[in-house]
Amino acid sequence: MKSPRVLRVAGITTAALLAVGTLASCSSDTGGGDGSGVLNITLANHVWTDAIKESLPEFEQESGIDVNLTQLGEDQLSDQYNVKLNAGTNEIDVMMYRPLQEGKLFAQNKWVADITEQVEGAEDWDWSDFQEGPVEATTVEDAVVGVPIITEREVLYYRTDLLEAAGLEVPTTLEELEAAAAQISEANPGVAGFVARTGASAAVTQFSSYLYSEGGTWIDDDGNAAIDTPEAKSAYEFYGTLLREHGPDNVSTDMSWPEAMAIFTQGNAAFYTDADSLYKNAVDPASSTVADTVGFAQFPAGEDGSKPYNVPSWALGIAAESENSENAWEFIQWATSQEKMLELQQAGVPGSRVSVWEDPSATEDYPADLLEAINASFDVGVGFDRPLVISVAEVREIVGMPIVESITGGDVDAAIENAQSQFQEFLDDERG
Repeated sequence: MKSPRVLRVAGITTAALLAVGTLASCSSDTGGGDGSGVLNITLANHVWTDAIKESLPEFEQESGIDVNLTQLGEDQLSDQYNVKLNAGTNEIDVMMYRPLQEGKLFAQNKWVADITEQVEGAEDWDWSDFQEGPVEATTVEDAVVGVPIITEREVLYYRTDLLEAAGLEVPTTLEELEAAAAQISEANPGVAGFVARTGASAAVTQFSSYLYSEGGTWIDDDGNAAIDTPEAKSAYEFYGTLLREHGPDNVSTDMSWPEAMAIFTQGNAAFYTDADSLYKNAVDPASSTVADTVGFAQFPAGEDGSKPYNVPSWALGIAAESENSENAWEFIQWATSQEKMLELQQAGVPGSRVSVWEDPSATEDYPADLLEAINASFDVGVGFDRPLVISVAEVREIVGMPIVESITGGDVDAAIENAQSQFQEFLDDERG
C-alpha cells in the first residue's frame, strides 16, 4: 500500500481548516423518511474524507441513494453539532465524530442512535472483524453508537545507530528504556536519551500508555478518580523522571507532538514515544535528518505488561433524530466494508478492521518493524487514551498537571493529591 499520510493525533487535523464545502447530488431534496430523499452526511476535513468523497458516485449508483455532503474543519464541526443536535435537528443523518472527545457527551445527550442491533445483525459485514480497543471506545454503556474508521496506537521510536554504537538491544520494558536512555545520553553529549510530549493536556494521551502498563487507570470500576493509586503514582514519577533526567536540556513543559517530534527528527534524542500515525514525519528525508536510522518497536512493558492505547480517532454514527436512518446505516456499511476499508488503507488511512491489517496489500509499504509493533498492539491495546468523561478538555488539564510537576522535579505526591481531589469533584459534578 501507499505509506500512510495520516499526520495527526487526537485533536489535531491533518490539514489546515478549509472553508465549508458541500458536495451535492443532482437532487436538492433535504428530507424524507427511510428509503427516500437525500442522505445528509457531515464529515470532518481529513484524508479519510478526501478518499471517501471520491467514491461517493459509486455509492450513489449502487444504492440509488442521493448524497448531500457537508465537510467542515474540526472546530466548525463541533460547533455545528453542538448547535444543531442540541436543537433536535433532523438535517444530519450520518455524522463523523471523535469517540474519545465527544462520544460520551453525544451518547448522554442522545444525539447519536444506538446501532447495536444493526452492527450485530449484519453478518456479511462482520462486526467481529473490528479491533477490540476501537470497538470499546465506540460503545457507551453497552450500546454501540458508532463504527470506528481511523485508528492509532502508541509505539516506541528509536535511533538504530545510537543503539548499535552503545551495544544495546531494543528496550522491551520501561526499566530497560530508562537504562538505555541514560547510557546513550551520557555517551553522546547534546543528545537526549528520551523525548515526548510535556504539556499538561497534550501529554495526557501519550502518558496513558505508561499509566496502563504500570497497572493504573484514570477511573476505577466504581466510577471514581483513580490517579492517586500506587500504580498511577509510579507512572507519573517514571514519565517525569525520563524527561527530567534523560530528556533535552532545559526541557520545556508545553511541548505537544510537533515540538517533541522535531527534537527526535533533528537527531537530538535517542528514544521517543508517540502515535504510530505520525511515523512518516520520522522517516521522510525531507523532514527528518535521521530518516535512515529510525526504528520502531512495541510500547515497552511496565509492571502490568505492555498496554499501549489502541484507539479510534474518528468514527461514523447516525444522528438520533435522523428520519433517514436505514439509508444512513446502508452508507456506513458501505464506507466501512472490508473492501472499502482495504481500499482506504491502501490510500494511507489506518483503519480498524483486523482482516485489512492482515492483508499484505494493505501494509506492504509500512516499515516491517513498525508493522510488527502495530500488530502486537491489537491484542493488548486499551481502547481509550484519556478519561472517558463529557468535558474532556477540562479534565485533561487536571490529570495532566502531575505530569508537569514530575518533569520539573516538584512535589509529585502533592500534585497528585490535588489533582485527585479536583478530578473526583469533577466526576461528582458531572454525575450531578
